[in-house]
Amino acid sequence: MLDWEDMGYALNLGTLDPVGIGAALGELAADALRRPDELTRSWLELSTGQMRAGLRVLSGYLGEPAATEPAADRRFADRAWRENPLLRGILESYELWAEWARTLAERSQLTGAQRRKAQFGVGLLIDALAPSNMPWLNPAVIKEAIDTGGLSVMKGMANMWTDVATNNGRPRQVDASGFELGRNLAATPGRVIYRNELMELIAYEPQTDQVYAEPIVCSPPWINKYYVMDLAPGRSFIEYAVRNEFQVFAISYRNPDASVAGLSMDDYLEKGLLTALDVASRVSGSPRVNVVGLCLGGTLTAIALGYLAATGQPERVGWAAVTNTLVDFGEPGDLGVFTDEASIQRLEKEMAERGYLEASQMAGTFDWLRGNDLVWNYVVSNWYMGKQPPAFDILAWNADSTNMPATMHSQYLRACYLRNELVQPGAFKALGVPLDLGIVSTPMYVLAAENDHIAPWRSAYRTTQLVGGDVTFTLTSAGHIAGMVNPVDNPKSSHWARAGCPPSPEEWRTGAEQCRGSWWAHWLAWASARSGEKVAPPALPMGEPAPGQYVRNRLAPPMDASR
Repeated sequence: MLDWEDMGYALNLGTLDPVGIGAALGELAADALRRPDELTRSWLELSTGQMRAGLRVLSGYLGEPAATEPAADRRFADRAWRENPLLRGILESYELWAEWARTLAERSQLTGAQRRKAQFGVGLLIDALAPSNMPWLNPAVIKEAIDTGGLSVMKGMANMWTDVATNNGRPRQVDASGFELGRNLAATPGRVIYRNELMELIAYEPQTDQVYAEPIVCSPPWINKYYVMDLAPGRSFIEYAVRNEFQVFAISYRNPDASVAGLSMDDYLEKGLLTALDVASRVSGSPRVNVVGLCLGGTLTAIALGYLAATGQPERVGWAAVTNTLVDFGEPGDLGVFTDEASIQRLEKEMAERGYLEASQMAGTFDWLRGNDLVWNYVVSNWYMGKQPPAFDILAWNADSTNMPATMHSQYLRACYLRNELVQPGAFKALGVPLDLGIVSTPMYVLAAENDHIAPWRSAYRTTQLVGGDVTFTLTSAGHIAGMVNPVDNPKSSHWARAGCPPSPEEWRTGAEQCRGSWWAHWLAWASARSGEKVAPPALPMGEPAPGQYVRNRLAPPMDASR
């Protein structure tokens, strides 16, 4: 097995260091040393707790029952963590130390970005040092090795070296060999009817005799491929909308390389969403087009609404739904760790060298935000136990990551995360026009996810207070991605809804009713009432079959079959 220095390299932990996690941990240690009385007191408390844990180990060997059960945690689901006195003691000792480390970070006198980084770094250390990550302690790993006669160890080492060589040192999360774009991913029938140097626009084939007169344009994030909105048959939001009498168009962004390093946020607005609205309007014959935006695509939707309102064109969009989206970046959750001035400067220097932010670096950042689920879980399963990762459509999509143009990404981080300009009237300019979201009167459906670590739901709720029109807010029980991939037959799903949007998210939550099932049906009722009369489906222009070229990382010449 690897030693810890090699494992650090293999896991590509260096991708975190540009944001200064190590320096923040050093400042945390220095802060603790500057208050020796408090540090000594907390150390004595920890030592006392550890001594008691040791005594309980001895009691366990003498046959005395445990006083408490360990906290529920799937990493320690094997019964040996509860029934073996030594393992139980190791787990209890770890939990005591983890609580001591968290408290040390919480009580520190660090402020601002350094405090967030120190707390995040402590969390990384706590996760990394979990006894379940030690193969010689993990009973599931040992049992697998015994049951397979050591074959699991050999397979695990092979998996590890394969990942070091081919997956940037991170354990693979998915077996994507059984997935194919256009067959069981991004498979809703459609055609590419427009292409420029930034995006392709897909028009989906009607599946009903009539459709609502006002079409929908799906505005996806360009941090990932668009097809999270059209994931798989039966698990596709776009498929659900098409089957429920909507005309649907979707933007599929190009995966940028150095040749488009100068693409800006204005380009994504003008050549992306605004152009998609124009094409969808021409094809459908409707002067009004509606928008469903996801994550960064939802942020762009809010920018577009502000721009159209400021330029006297609010009627171009009938309604807009933004899902798992931040518009107010004042409290951005864990991603705030990576977006202070110093971190952005380091990132800008890296991007300047190649013209874009490499997809693997972005993917690594998101993985470490949920290190237990997206890194250590697979270290144990793939590397220690020799198992192959599962075949799962969401993880297959997640592995299909994209680059970010240097200019756009720098503008986005600075304007949104660093300066939070969208909440300040006149501070953010789109195509040279100062925006004030308070004058946006377009009806909006705002969705957030209860367990979202990228767009925390309370922060997403603030969108309801920034715009001037009628807003409906809905909260789903899922996380950032499962919030969109939330089919109506999901028995585990639920959502909260209520009329009105009071000033605080807590007040909204107190008055909201929990409803069983997906939010998709709730959105469908809301959108159907606001999308005009039903008409015969328009004839779609000729075009190559969806999902097109850009999603496959292929370049292709411009086209406009909509004319």
